[in-house]
Amino acid sequence: MKLMNIITAAFMAALTAPAAFAGEIVGAPVDGKMGFQPAATELARDLQFLDHMINIIIGVIVVFVCVLIAIVIVRYNRRANPNPGTFTHNSPLEIAWTLGPILILVFIGAFSLPILFKQQEIPEADITIKVTGYQWYWGYEYVDADLAYDSYMIGAPATGGDNRLTPEVEEQLIAAGYSKSEFLLATDTAVVVPVGKTIVMQLTGADVIHSWAMPAFGVKQDAVPGRLSQLWFSAEREGVFFGQCSELCGQAHAYMPITVKVVSEEAYAKWLEAAQAEGGYVEVAALTN
Repeated sequence: MKLMNIITAAFMAALTAPAAFAGEIVGAPVDGKMGFQPAATELARDLQFLDHMINIIIGVIVVFVCVLIAIVIVRYNRRANPNPGTFTHNSPLEIAWTLGPILILVFIGAFSLPILFKQQEIPEADITIKVTGYQWYWGYEYVDADLAYDSYMIGAPATGGDNRLTPEVEEQLIAAGYSKSEFLLATDTAVVVPVGKTIVMQLTGADVIHSWAMPAFGVKQDAVPGRLSQLWFSAEREGVFFGQCSELCGQAHAYMPITVKVVSEEAYAKWLEAAQAEGGYVEVAALTN
Protein backbone atom coordinates (compact mmCIF):
# COMPACT_ATOMS: atom_id res chain seq x y z
CA MET A 1 0.00 0.00 0.00
CA LYS A 2 2.83 2.41 0.88
CA LEU A 3 4.56 1.55 -2.39
CA MET A 4 1.39 2.32 -4.34
CA ASN A 5 1.09 5.68 -2.55
CA ILE A 6 4.68 6.57 -3.44
CA ILE A 7 4.16 5.66 -7.10
CA THR A 8 0.94 7.67 -7.27
CA ALA A 9 2.54 10.71 -5.61
CA ALA A 10 5.54 10.50 -7.93
CA PHE A 11 3.26 10.41 -10.98
CA MET A 12 1.33 13.48 -9.81
CA ALA A 13 4.52 15.37 -8.99
CA ALA A 14 5.94 14.59 -12.43
CA LEU A 15 2.82 16.08 -14.02
CA THR A 16 2.72 19.28 -12.00
CA ALA A 17 6.24 20.20 -10.97
CA PRO A 18 7.76 20.99 -14.40
CA ALA A 19 4.92 23.36 -15.26
CA ALA A 20 5.42 25.31 -12.05
CA PHE A 21 9.20 25.53 -11.83
CA ALA A 22 10.53 25.07 -15.37
CA GLY A 23 12.70 22.20 -14.14
CA GLU A 24 15.39 24.32 -12.45
CA ILE A 25 16.56 23.40 -8.96
CA VAL A 26 19.41 25.43 -7.45
CA GLY A 27 21.12 24.71 -4.15
CA ALA A 28 21.14 20.92 -4.17
CA PRO A 29 24.62 19.32 -4.23
CA VAL A 30 25.91 18.19 -7.63
CA ASP A 31 28.62 15.53 -7.99
CA GLY A 32 31.92 16.94 -9.20
CA LYS A 33 30.86 20.58 -9.02
CA MET A 34 32.85 23.30 -7.26
CA GLY A 35 32.43 27.01 -6.74
CA PHE A 36 29.39 29.20 -6.32
CA GLN A 37 25.81 28.30 -7.03
CA PRO A 38 24.50 29.82 -10.29
CA ALA A 39 23.62 33.43 -9.56
CA ALA A 40 19.92 34.23 -9.77
CA THR A 41 20.06 37.90 -8.75
CA GLU A 42 22.15 40.96 -9.51
CA LEU A 43 23.40 40.91 -5.91
CA ALA A 44 24.76 37.38 -6.32
CA ARG A 45 26.48 38.27 -9.61
CA ASP A 46 28.13 41.28 -7.95
CA LEU A 47 29.43 39.18 -5.05
CA GLN A 48 30.78 36.49 -7.34
CA PHE A 49 32.51 39.08 -9.52
CA LEU A 50 34.10 40.64 -6.43
CA ASP A 51 35.27 37.25 -5.16
CA HIS A 52 36.84 36.35 -8.52
CA MET A 53 38.55 39.73 -8.79
CA ILE A 54 40.03 39.52 -5.29
CA ASN A 55 41.20 35.96 -5.93
CA ILE A 56 43.08 37.18 -9.02
CA ILE A 57 44.70 39.98 -6.98
CA ILE A 58 45.65 37.51 -4.24
CA GLY A 59 47.10 35.13 -6.83
CA VAL A 60 49.23 37.87 -8.39
CA ILE A 61 50.53 38.92 -4.96
CA VAL A 62 51.38 35.32 -4.01
CA VAL A 63 53.29 34.78 -7.27
CA PHE A 64 55.12 38.11 -6.88
CA VAL A 65 56.19 37.32 -3.29
CA CYS A 66 57.27 33.79 -4.24
CA VAL A 67 59.39 35.19 -7.09
CA LEU A 68 61.04 37.68 -4.70
CA ILE A 69 61.77 34.91 -2.21
CA ALA A 70 63.28 32.76 -4.97
CA ILE A 71 65.49 35.66 -6.12
CA VAL A 72 66.69 36.23 -2.57
CA ILE A 73 67.42 32.53 -2.10
CA VAL A 74 69.45 32.34 -5.32
CA ARG A 75 71.30 35.67 -5.25
CA TYR A 76 71.83 36.25 -1.57
CA ASN A 77 72.63 32.86 -0.06
CA ARG A 78 75.96 32.42 1.76
CA ARG A 79 77.71 30.80 -1.20
CA ALA A 80 76.66 33.42 -3.80
CA ASN A 81 77.01 36.40 -1.50
CA PRO A 82 79.59 35.72 1.25
CA ASN A 83 79.85 39.39 2.23
CA PRO A 84 76.35 40.68 3.02
CA GLY A 85 75.48 44.38 2.92
CA THR A 86 75.44 46.39 6.14
CA PHE A 87 72.77 48.99 5.27
CA THR A 88 69.56 49.06 7.36
CA HIS A 89 67.25 51.37 5.37
CA ASN A 90 66.10 51.92 1.81
CA SER A 91 63.66 54.81 1.67
CA PRO A 92 62.36 54.30 -1.89
CA LEU A 93 61.72 50.60 -1.20
CA GLU A 94 59.97 51.35 2.09
CA ILE A 95 57.74 53.95 0.38
CA ALA A 96 56.94 51.45 -2.37
CA TRP A 97 55.92 48.63 -0.04
CA THR A 98 53.79 51.07 1.95
CA LEU A 99 52.03 52.74 -0.97
CA GLY A 100 51.59 49.49 -2.91
CA PRO A 101 49.25 47.79 -0.41
CA ILE A 102 47.39 51.08 0.15
CA LEU A 103 46.68 51.41 -3.58
CA ILE A 104 45.58 47.76 -3.77
CA LEU A 105 43.18 48.24 -0.85
CA VAL A 106 41.80 51.45 -2.38
CA PHE A 107 41.24 49.61 -5.67
CA ILE A 108 39.39 46.76 -3.90
CA GLY A 109 37.36 49.26 -1.88
CA ALA A 110 36.30 51.09 -5.03
CA PHE A 111 34.50 47.90 -6.11
CA SER A 112 33.46 46.38 -2.78
CA LEU A 113 31.86 49.43 -1.13
CA PRO A 114 29.29 50.04 -3.90
CA ILE A 115 28.35 46.35 -3.74
CA LEU A 116 27.98 46.58 0.04
CA PHE A 117 25.84 49.72 -0.21
CA LYS A 118 23.63 48.05 -2.85
CA GLN A 119 22.94 45.23 -0.39
CA GLN A 120 22.32 47.45 2.61
CA GLU A 121 20.28 50.22 0.97
CA ILE A 122 16.84 48.61 0.96
CA PRO A 123 14.74 49.66 -2.06
CA GLU A 124 10.99 50.13 -2.10
CA ALA A 125 9.38 46.72 -1.87
CA ASP A 126 6.91 45.16 -4.27
CA ILE A 127 6.34 42.43 -1.68
CA THR A 128 7.29 42.52 2.01
CA ILE A 129 7.71 39.27 3.95
CA LYS A 130 8.40 39.07 7.66
CA VAL A 131 10.66 36.11 8.54
CA THR A 132 10.88 34.72 12.07
CA GLY A 133 13.47 32.11 13.02
CA TYR A 134 12.49 29.46 15.56
CA GLN A 135 14.23 26.43 16.99
CA TRP A 136 14.15 24.88 14.42
CA TYR A 137 11.92 26.11 11.64
CA TRP A 138 10.94 29.32 9.87
CA GLY A 139 7.80 31.43 10.04
CA TYR A 140 6.75 33.58 7.08
CA GLU A 141 4.22 36.41 7.06
CA TYR A 142 3.25 38.25 3.88
CA VAL A 143 2.79 41.64 5.49
CA ASP A 144 0.54 43.21 2.87
CA ALA A 145 -1.46 40.07 2.08
CA ASP A 146 -2.72 38.84 5.47
CA LEU A 147 -1.04 35.47 4.95
CA ALA A 148 1.21 33.56 7.36
CA TYR A 149 2.52 30.01 7.68
CA ASP A 150 5.45 28.03 9.06
CA SER A 151 8.07 26.09 7.12
CA TYR A 152 9.61 22.84 8.39
CA MET A 153 12.18 20.55 6.85
CA ILE A 154 10.45 17.42 5.58
CA GLY A 155 11.44 14.73 8.07
CA ALA A 156 12.92 17.16 10.61
CA PRO A 157 12.86 16.67 14.41
CA ALA A 158 10.43 19.58 14.68
CA THR A 159 7.87 17.50 12.78
CA GLY A 160 8.53 14.28 14.68
CA GLY A 161 11.15 12.94 12.28
CA ASP A 162 14.58 11.60 13.16
CA ASN A 163 16.52 12.93 10.14
CA ARG A 164 16.48 9.57 8.34
CA LEU A 165 15.20 9.00 4.84
CA THR A 166 12.47 6.53 5.74
CA PRO A 167 9.78 5.35 3.28
CA GLU A 168 7.32 7.70 4.99
CA VAL A 169 9.65 10.68 4.53
CA GLU A 170 10.32 9.74 0.90
CA GLU A 171 6.56 9.62 0.35
CA GLN A 172 6.23 13.13 1.80
CA LEU A 173 9.04 14.40 -0.44
CA ILE A 174 7.47 12.98 -3.58
CA ALA A 175 4.02 14.25 -2.63
CA ALA A 176 5.51 17.76 -2.27
CA GLY A 177 7.10 17.57 -5.73
CA TYR A 178 10.67 16.71 -4.68
CA SER A 179 12.88 13.66 -5.07
CA LYS A 180 14.77 11.84 -2.35
CA SER A 181 17.96 13.61 -3.46
CA GLU A 182 16.46 16.84 -2.03
CA PHE A 183 16.13 15.28 1.45
CA LEU A 184 17.57 17.61 4.13
CA LEU A 185 16.92 20.55 1.78
CA ALA A 186 13.20 20.45 0.97
CA THR A 187 10.59 21.99 3.25
CA ASP A 188 6.90 21.27 3.58
CA THR A 189 6.08 24.88 2.62
CA ALA A 190 8.13 27.42 0.69
CA VAL A 191 8.54 31.14 0.21
CA VAL A 192 6.70 31.86 -3.04
CA VAL A 193 7.66 35.03 -4.91
CA PRO A 194 7.17 36.33 -8.46
CA VAL A 195 10.10 36.65 -10.83
CA GLY A 196 11.48 40.14 -11.40
CA LYS A 197 9.85 41.76 -8.35
CA THR A 198 11.66 43.44 -5.47
CA ILE A 199 11.24 41.32 -2.34
CA VAL A 200 12.08 42.86 1.03
CA MET A 201 12.38 40.53 4.00
CA GLN A 202 12.16 41.71 7.59
CA LEU A 203 13.95 39.27 9.87
CA THR A 204 13.80 38.57 13.58
CA GLY A 205 14.33 35.63 15.93
CA ALA A 206 11.85 34.21 18.41
CA ASP A 207 14.36 32.50 20.70
CA VAL A 208 18.03 32.63 19.65
CA ILE A 209 19.96 34.12 16.73
CA HIS A 210 19.26 32.49 13.38
CA SER A 211 20.41 33.51 9.89
CA TRP A 212 18.39 33.44 6.67
CA ALA A 213 20.78 32.64 3.81
CA MET A 214 20.12 32.02 0.13
CA PRO A 215 23.45 31.66 -1.74
CA ALA A 216 21.97 31.84 -5.25
CA PHE A 217 20.45 35.22 -4.33
CA GLY A 218 23.60 36.56 -2.67
CA VAL A 219 21.84 37.31 0.62
CA LYS A 220 22.44 36.32 4.23
CA GLN A 221 21.06 38.20 7.23
CA ASP A 222 20.95 37.40 10.95
CA ALA A 223 17.56 37.10 12.62
CA VAL A 224 18.14 38.47 16.12
CA PRO A 225 15.52 38.29 18.90
CA GLY A 226 14.19 41.74 19.75
CA ARG A 227 15.52 43.32 16.56
CA LEU A 228 14.19 43.73 13.04
CA SER A 229 16.74 43.57 10.22
CA GLN A 230 16.17 43.60 6.48
CA LEU A 231 17.43 42.14 3.24
CA TRP A 232 16.21 42.39 -0.33
CA PHE A 233 16.50 40.53 -3.61
CA SER A 234 14.92 40.38 -7.06
CA ALA A 235 15.05 36.93 -8.64
CA GLU A 236 15.75 36.96 -12.38
CA ARG A 237 14.45 33.51 -13.32
CA GLU A 238 11.97 30.93 -12.16
CA GLY A 239 12.90 27.83 -10.21
CA VAL A 240 13.30 26.21 -6.81
CA PHE A 241 16.12 27.59 -4.68
CA PHE A 242 17.48 26.04 -1.49
CA GLY A 243 19.21 27.79 1.41
CA GLN A 244 20.03 27.11 5.06
CA CYS A 245 20.05 28.71 8.47
CA SER A 246 23.64 29.94 8.69
CA GLU A 247 23.94 30.85 12.37
CA LEU A 248 24.57 28.10 14.90
CA CYS A 249 21.27 28.03 16.78
CA GLY A 250 21.20 24.80 18.76
CA GLN A 251 20.97 21.04 18.49
CA ALA A 252 18.90 20.89 15.28
CA HIS A 253 20.56 23.86 13.55
CA ALA A 254 21.41 21.67 10.55
CA TYR A 255 17.77 20.78 10.02
CA MET A 256 16.09 24.12 9.27
CA PRO A 257 16.61 24.65 5.54
CA ILE A 258 14.96 27.29 3.36
CA THR A 259 13.03 26.78 0.14
CA VAL A 260 12.12 29.61 -2.21
CA LYS A 261 9.95 29.02 -5.26
CA VAL A 262 10.19 31.74 -7.89
CA VAL A 263 7.24 31.67 -10.29
CA SER A 264 5.70 33.87 -12.95
CA GLU A 265 3.58 36.84 -11.95
CA GLU A 266 0.45 35.04 -13.13
CA ALA A 267 1.26 31.91 -11.13
CA TYR A 268 2.05 34.03 -8.07
CA ALA A 269 -1.28 35.87 -8.30
CA LYS A 270 -3.14 32.55 -8.50
CA TRP A 271 -1.15 31.14 -5.60
CA LEU A 272 -1.70 34.18 -3.39
CA GLU A 273 -5.44 34.19 -4.06
CA ALA A 274 -5.71 30.46 -3.31
CA ALA A 275 -3.55 30.74 -0.18
CA GLN A 276 -5.61 33.62 1.18
CA ALA A 277 -8.82 31.71 0.50
CA GLU A 278 -7.36 28.63 2.22
CA GLY A 279 -5.99 30.67 5.12
CA GLY A 280 -2.50 29.21 4.75
CA TYR A 281 0.03 27.73 2.37
CA VAL A 282 -1.07 25.89 -0.75
CA GLU A 283 1.20 24.02 -3.14
CA VAL A 284 2.06 26.00 -6.26
CA ALA A 285 2.17 22.97 -8.56
CA ALA A 286 -1.46 22.15 -7.84
CA LEU A 287 -2.51 25.51 -9.33
CA THR A 288 -0.74 25.02 -12.65
CA ASN A 289 -2.00 21.53 -13.45
